[in-house]
Amino acid sequence: MDSPHLTALSDLPSVNSLLEDGRLEAVPHAVAVRAARAAVDKARTRLRSGEEVAADLVPRVLEFVHALRAPHLRRVINATGVVVHTNLGRAPLAPEVAARVAEVAGGYSNVEMELSSGRRGGRLDGVTDRLCRLSGAAAALAVNNNAAAVLLALQALADKGEVVISRGELVEIGGSFRVPAIISAGGAKMVEVGTTNRTRASDYAAAITPNTRVLLRVHPSNFRQEGFTERASRQELAALARKAGIPLVEDLGSGLMGGRLSVAGTGSDGGEDPVDEVIAAGVDVVCFSGDKLLGGPQAGLIVGGSQWVDMMRVHPLYRALRLDKVMLTALEATLRMIDEGRGAEIPTRSMLERTPEECGLAAKRLAQKMSALDGVEVSVEEDVGWTGGGALPGLALPSAVVALRGCNPEALARVLRGGTPSVVGRVARDAFLVDPRTLLVGEDELVVDRLQSALAAVAVGG
Repeated sequence: MDSPHLTALSDLPSVNSLLEDGRLEAVPHAVAVRAARAAVDKARTRLRSGEEVAADLVPRVLEFVHALRAPHLRRVINATGVVVHTNLGRAPLAPEVAARVAEVAGGYSNVEMELSSGRRGGRLDGVTDRLCRLSGAAAALAVNNNAAAVLLALQALADKGEVVISRGELVEIGGSFRVPAIISAGGAKMVEVGTTNRTRASDYAAAITPNTRVLLRVHPSNFRQEGFTERASRQELAALARKAGIPLVEDLGSGLMGGRLSVAGTGSDGGEDPVDEVIAAGVDVVCFSGDKLLGGPQAGLIVGGSQWVDMMRVHPLYRALRLDKVMLTALEATLRMIDEGRGAEIPTRSMLERTPEECGLAAKRLAQKMSALDGVEVSVEEDVGWTGGGALPGLALPSAVVALRGCNPEALARVLRGGTPSVVGRVARDAFLVDPRTLLVGEDELVVDRLQSALAAVAVGG
């Protein structure tokens, strides 16, 4: 027997009558009201277009309840092989860091209290000492991202004067962040020197005037120049800055602490200079990210000479850019791991330094777990991953992936993204690819379970 259907607009139930249904008893009233109104509006639209509408609207109300209560930000399993995946939140925190965040975020904390005396304490006391020790700098600050760090440095140090920068460093990175826009937002006048591919120290020297306030050096971030290129060294620019009595500021981009990377299988360290080496070269102020290669939370870290950092600390903009207790906790815990020589335990660094052989073994283990999946052919194939996040541009990470063929890979990817937990992989070579490089501990089994249900859904959907 067919289920009853509504035939006219006058048959639509009222919102109040829907709210009296026992199936909505456990739903918060405000949510139930919104969901019921949405279900009635949807049914009205369908009736007007001549579509059939089931007489029982409560199941539709419950669907709207689920959509309204579902959080926008939720867990995603990264199976793409892109380590610092900007769209997926960049660096995953180490488990002990996440535990510290949960502990502090769930209650009150001594974010600005010195517990030994009961007096007001410094907000950055948990991070500045470690930043100085790891970088070799005399002073440090932390704000909410690296763009904010550069903006604060230019606001405080340039003081509406001139900022000299190479034409080859006027870059744009993700989110339409453009270096010229940051300079102008900081109230400074940009003075371009050199050419796109070659800029010498003499170009900077010729541009310095009594109104010059900062020499700015910028990491290229997400592109690499090759061929007929030349770039002034930090030592040369530091000497020019000292002679002029102004600071050399470097936007280092990703930032790296605790020694150089050893990107396994590439024979390279990616050309990323650790922060302590940049400070040792004479740079007065270095700005870099707290996530990306550092592997911590999103933050903008500033290290350098006390004279310059103190000017930023007392600038009114600093208060608007400062970190809250949650990010401070995550940053402190991450820096502690690096300070204790445990940087290799941070997921980002561990993933980047994983050898091709280790990736191959992980792919074989994962493929074995997938061997019982119905309707697909499972194989292990050589592939490459990427750092992502504007770090180590152009450097491929030799890896191995598990390839699934025999179904519609685009449809499978769509279903996997929509499930709980969401799984994001890659579609290439007419296959759905899972790269174990970016899977965290315990995620293998979750991926297999999600694949099993997703493949069944794709099969039903044709």
